Amino acid sequence: MGLESLPATLALIGIVILISSLLSGAVERTGLPQVVIFLLVGVALGPTGLGLIDLTLESPALEVIATLGLVLVLFSDAIGMDTGELKQQKRLALWILGPGTLLPAALIAFSAWWLLDLSVPAAAILGAALASTDPVLLRTLVRHSSLPPAARLALRLESGMNDVILLPIVVLSMLALGAQHMAGSVGHHVVGLFILGPALGVAAGYIAITLLDQVRRRVGVRRDYESLYALGVAFTAFAAAEAVGGSGFLAAFAAGLTVAALDVELCDCFLDYGEASAEMFLLLTFVAFGASLIWSGFGIAKPGTLLFAGIALVARTIVLLPVLALAGVKAEDRRLIALFGPRGLSSLLLVLLPVFAGVLGSKDMFAVTCLVVLLSVVLHGGGIALYLRRAGSGKQGAGSGKPQARPAVPPRAERPPVIDLGEPAPATEKELPEKIALDEVRSLIASGAPIEILDVRTERSYREDNLQAKGAIRLPPDDAVRLAREIGLSHHATLVLYCA
Repeated sequence: MGLESLPATLALIGIVILISSLLSGAVERTGLPQVVIFLLVGVALGPTGLGLIDLTLESPALEVIATLGLVLVLFSDAIGMDTGELKQQKRLALWILGPGTLLPAALIAFSAWWLLDLSVPAAAILGAALASTDPVLLRTLVRHSSLPPAARLALRLESGMNDVILLPIVVLSMLALGAQHMAGSVGHHVVGLFILGPALGVAAGYIAITLLDQVRRRVGVRRDYESLYALGVAFTAFAAAEAVGGSGFLAAFAAGLTVAALDVELCDCFLDYGEASAEMFLLLTFVAFGASLIWSGFGIAKPGTLLFAGIALVARTIVLLPVLALAGVKAEDRRLIALFGPRGLSSLLLVLLPVFAGVLGSKDMFAVTCLVVLLSVVLHGGGIALYLRRAGSGKQGAGSGKPQARPAVPPRAERPPVIDLGEPAPATEKELPEKIALDEVRSLIASGAPIEILDVRTERSYREDNLQAKGAIRLPPDDAVRLAREIGLSHHATLVLYCA
């Protein structure tokens, strides 16, 4: 029974939601890759298990899942990109997305041409797909406070942006191989890829933001619905570009980047609500692959392909160590960045494009990619879990079991004006009835009651805002519970959250 069956589809979605929700805390604490869990769920639901899923490369459902998955990966990466941070770190971004992305792709492509006897365009497809750093496998690591800021920024830039550098290589190589389902001249596809797709994505993002801003001003929009609105922008941009012969994938990325640059509130709403929905779908994609497709990689495990897989897994590390040194990254951060470069869902989705286009030999490329991804899940996923466990045990072992010092407020280029809670509030301030008023906060302070002021704004909102509450403890919302335990927040104090 395939995913074309409605009961099977609903059962699969329900299982993914239940398991990912129940295991979210354990995954966060241990660093265990969620991907491993959902690949095993796929095995249990596949032909060797319950038989709920039986996808092949010819299954129509697979193309739908892969297309939606790649759209969500590109859009989520783009909308999660901090454009202010990107501007500040232009030099690092150029090194990572230039030689740091293209050189590993070239090395892998050369190895594929030499060891696997592929044509140059086919080797280029495999090189581009396997040079993609997977954001799903890296998500737990980049969210963890133990990761140094420079390493976190570099990994976020790489996993969030290098797909858009590699996608054109895949598409142009498909054209060179004469893909059956890509009608039209090369010039037509080049225009669609580099001009129509990005232009329509920017237009869709700008129009959507303008419309949302007008509605916000007049009647207001709920935050949870804003996150759904962001997903609607992604799908609309994709459809608009595909309808006129442009690249829907690049349109989705451009739309996300436009939103990231122009509407911080919509980005934060998506990261608060919509990102979880997108992540659920991507985990569902791993279940679909885990049912049977991804295990085809073991079927081609021979000396030549294993040697190629080894080169594909170390090429990025070999390239990034000197590249990051030239970018001015510290030695300790260089090692962390270079070691943690998993290959995962994005590689599988990129290599499926030639499969769906009917490119000769693309199924063999997919099997090779599956082998590399499986090895990467074990090596990189295990390495990430080990790093996070060591980081966690190091924190727990520090001192004598007493609460650690409160985390300092992250430095910014320019410190913002400070609102002193003991002074009168600005005349322009609007106090909403559902929120605690500043006068109430001052009364609590004056009475000597235990009170904690917590700045729980998202990282982007925190940096972009020009105000800071005096004496506030910085507590980013995506890791609030763990940080609150670490700093020993009182269970008896009144907690005042500064979130706007």
